[in-house]
Amino acid sequence: MKKMVDCFLPMAGKEELIKTLGSLKGQELVNRIIVMQSSPEEVADADETMTIDTLKSSDTMRKIAAQAEAPFTLLYIKKQYVEIGLYALERMLQIADATGAGMLYADHYQISADGKRTEAPVIDYQQGSLRDDFDFGSVLLIRTSALKEAAARMTSNYKAAGLYDLRLKLSEQVSFVHINEFLYSEVELDNRKTGEKLFDYVDPRNRASQIEMEQACTEYLKNVGGYLKPEFPDVPLKETEFEYEASIMIPVRNRIRTIKDAINSALSQQTTFKYNVFVVENGPECHSTDGTTEAIDEIKDDRLIHIIPTRKDVGVGGSWNIAAHHPKCGKFIVQLDSDDLYSGPDTLQKIVDAFYAQNCAMIIGSYMLTDINLNILPPGKVDHKEWTPENGRNNALRINGLGAPRAFFTPVIRQINLPNVNYGEDYALGLAISRKYQIGRIFDALYNCRRWDDNSDGNLSIEKENRNNLYKDRIRTWELQARIALNKQAVK
Repeated sequence: MKKMVDCFLPMAGKEELIKTLGSLKGQELVNRIIVMQSSPEEVADADETMTIDTLKSSDTMRKIAAQAEAPFTLLYIKKQYVEIGLYALERMLQIADATGAGMLYADHYQISADGKRTEAPVIDYQQGSLRDDFDFGSVLLIRTSALKEAAARMTSNYKAAGLYDLRLKLSEQVSFVHINEFLYSEVELDNRKTGEKLFDYVDPRNRASQIEMEQACTEYLKNVGGYLKPEFPDVPLKETEFEYEASIMIPVRNRIRTIKDAINSALSQQTTFKYNVFVVENGPECHSTDGTTEAIDEIKDDRLIHIIPTRKDVGVGGSWNIAAHHPKCGKFIVQLDSDDLYSGPDTLQKIVDAFYAQNCAMIIGSYMLTDINLNILPPGKVDHKEWTPENGRNNALRINGLGAPRAFFTPVIRQINLPNVNYGEDYALGLAISRKYQIGRIFDALYNCRRWDDNSDGNLSIEKENRNNLYKDRIRTWELQARIALNKQAVK
């Protein structure tokens, strides 16, 4: 049988490395096994070793491309033991031959320390899969000719974003195929709940790598025609008349433990202008079923507008649309989730002032990550300081969220509307707004984002996490296509 695959894997613990080498050595299709290490060290059973700086650097990607000789290159990007499934390499090469794919990746199993096996399916790659943390799993099979071509076009020297840069360049020329079959097993070391992983990309300790990722993504957008220059029209903030200057919007379903806290935080705002508070329920029953509806009605304040829809298909995005199109909606509509709090009585005033100072159609503040009792949780303050007026709307296609609290110029919402979904609706709106208008930022913490056991994104099943990620990638795909079309139209 022809040797078809060169395998590159990182130096790991002795036991893990021995097991992984044993798994690969038993594969008839494997040509060579190259172990990547940060310092020269002899490795038994490896055909070669390769000294690298970091696993995902640009220099490492170029070295892999230079040393790869077989028609396909297998890149393993974790340090724990991986066991290739029965005839899995044969299956991957069979699909590569059938599809002509430049890169393939597959669903897999995760094996815990006590031997429990769980399924780890991944999602299809699409044009908008621009997140640098897109989960391919740990095994990538790359057509070597495509690898060498893409590596030759890498001009930057990233320490953290080399692999990201490589796969973006690959995606410009070749297709990626997701094999939704379980083709290998790995030991999972990161056992945090999904809610605990959500904030990795905004952890200040990761900022240097995030800057590299932004640079790689921006270069990609320029290559594919999706980059937007920092040129924005004026927003006619003073040309529209509203009875209320601002509205606070609280979408809610079944939040009996926290809804009164959120409403009281909204009603305690001290402003120089007239504002009101919308609480709009959603869900298949049209209203909450845990006493939330009754709790809202106990609060007597003329500024409070409590809406219970008469239809059963209203999601969080639909709730926002109902409020934005209401005749009592203010000129600006400002987010407050039903389990969160503003950090002080001046939050709303600061947001409205920022609209006029920055002439924006959307303002995003900063928040403090806390528990339900307002004890600060890591990483603490989340300010998205990686956002810049010059490149923020391009980088927005890479990151998985824009920040909080979010506030919008109501006439713009009425033009665009939010998708009637329960996840990603605000992100979709923010991307659409940024296609035309400047988004302003406030880097002071204005908001307490409370993490607790009933957060909607706190501990998702892998199926729901995948569904959410697939949808956000779809949003990015549509937005990227719209930007490419916009640029083509501008050239005509």
